Amino acid sequence: MRFVKGVAYLTFTSAPLRDDIRNLAIVAHVDHGKTTLVDAMLRQSGLFRDNEQIPERVMDNIDLERERGITILAKNTAITYRGYKINIVDTPGHADFGGEVERALSLVDGILLLVDAAEGPLPQTRYVLSKALEAGLTPMVVINKIDRQDARPREVLDEVYELFLDLDATDEQIEFPVLYTVGRDGTAGESPEEMTGDLRPLFETLVRTIPPPRADPAAPLQVLVSTLDYNDYVGRLAIGRVVSGTIRVGDPVAVCKEDGSIDRTKITQLYSFEGLKRLAVDEVAAGDIIALAGIEGIAIGDTVADPDEPTPLPRIRVDEPTISMLFGVNTSPFAGREGKYVTSRTLRERLMKEALWNVSIRVEDTESPDSFKVSGRGELQLAILIEMMRREGYELQVSQPEVITREVDGKTHEPFEHVFIDVPDAYVGIVTESLGRRKGQMTKMVNHGHGRVRMEFLVPSRGLIGFRSQFLTDTRGTGLLNTLFSHYGPWQGPLPRRTNGVLVADRQGVTAAYALYNLQERGQLFWGPGVDVYEGMVVGENSRPGDMNVNPCKERKASNIRSSTDQEAIRLVPPRAVGLDQALEFINADELVEVTPKSVRIRKRVLSAHTRHRLEGKSE
Repeated sequence: MRFVKGVAYLTFTSAPLRDDIRNLAIVAHVDHGKTTLVDAMLRQSGLFRDNEQIPERVMDNIDLERERGITILAKNTAITYRGYKINIVDTPGHADFGGEVERALSLVDGILLLVDAAEGPLPQTRYVLSKALEAGLTPMVVINKIDRQDARPREVLDEVYELFLDLDATDEQIEFPVLYTVGRDGTAGESPEEMTGDLRPLFETLVRTIPPPRADPAAPLQVLVSTLDYNDYVGRLAIGRVVSGTIRVGDPVAVCKEDGSIDRTKITQLYSFEGLKRLAVDEVAAGDIIALAGIEGIAIGDTVADPDEPTPLPRIRVDEPTISMLFGVNTSPFAGREGKYVTSRTLRERLMKEALWNVSIRVEDTESPDSFKVSGRGELQLAILIEMMRREGYELQVSQPEVITREVDGKTHEPFEHVFIDVPDAYVGIVTESLGRRKGQMTKMVNHGHGRVRMEFLVPSRGLIGFRSQFLTDTRGTGLLNTLFSHYGPWQGPLPRRTNGVLVADRQGVTAAYALYNLQERGQLFWGPGVDVYEGMVVGENSRPGDMNVNPCKERKASNIRSSTDQEAIRLVPPRAVGLDQALEFINADELVEVTPKSVRIRKRVLSAHTRHRLEGKSE
């Protein structure tokens, strides 16, 4: 039995090899070309007809993934090459979705580590590689995008070797094969100078390097459930690897649950993967990756086992969440106008469903029946969840993100992030100063001489809440920022928050150009004219500390006296667009973000200006 930090499955040293199967995960940093390379592999394996229109990024099947250019959910596909079935798991490249990575690694025997020829190994590369090496998986390295003008494949390969040494790779793991590719063109070669016209060198190296699964089809059945999916026709699908034994449609099975109980049921449908499709099959032997239907109440980490010998496999474990937020029912005066699901019951059902198939999300009830505490791996993960719910028709309100602290020897410890920054050298000073105010400590600085500098910091996770938008402003959109959870350390004391107050509407109505024109000098507005607002809704950022109650609905008074300035056109400065990500970073503890399918609004927790004033007086 092998069980290493979140990756668990049995290995039979005497079991036969399934030489016709290879199971591998493609792992890389955000935007290094994983999904594009998988697209090229699918095309060249003959899974699509010549006349078939193939969308780009076929593996990214959530709209949000295509829009943001990142992979959120680990997905499974399979291709056939020279009689070998190659099961490919495409994994997320962002630390916030690390739970997906850890589950994907439980399905495979090797990894294809993809690195950008210009950027080199970045933080998520390190995170995923460390998990894979700990699990004893066999690596192969692919340096992608070698057609970039700033490509430096030789230096990048040296950086990859350094990374393997830093992570204490074994002698066998560090002797990995290296290939060079242009994923967009679907070409590969064993050196940058010797590129072929297709991906054949990649397929050959893959079959030669990734070990076949060692599996005994005659042993008692064991399937470790790594992922859940849902199908309108057959209900819940459990996806996992057949570790041992053979599974057939109609077979009685035992499901080993987390609490030690055993449910007995029957397999109603069995699916194997081919390309992007699931094919219904009658039986699957050990070593392959499958989807099972017909098992009610099955959860990630459960083991589907032989009913006569129900032996559970070690459960999948993932890193603990570090950020939490309160999700609540929308209580604004506009509640129910734009959403389809607006009650606490539907909100709770949706969050519990998310926690069921996403192991790195935790959902807890609070003292209020209309509010739920949701914990995750980072701001991005929770923002993606909110955006997905919004698109599904939910209305909700969410609080400012907060870090999850721990008590160690009677002292409070908080999470720290390893921050990796790549900026033009002109912005080194302002970024260092900004992170210094947030209790960040610089640990490394490298100047490659190309006009850009790479820096590394250790920063409390609290200090990074709201930092991303500030960073983009400071570097005029030219900086690259990546973060990775580091450790829990002593509490660093109070940190500076947003210093400016907000402009708060003092009544319900429709914004008027005349009122907004007079408010422009008070600060930066978030809304233009003709927008419905309510008392307590934030309409802009004050140019000074302290909140200001304003009337954004005031119309010009009509009179029969003509003024020389009356005919002047009102010129409004375009309002600052505040999307979901910006709103979550912007709000303070006394504010909430109202999210509906059509709008994102910032509001005060207490809407009435009179009540807020009374509460402030009591607290002083």
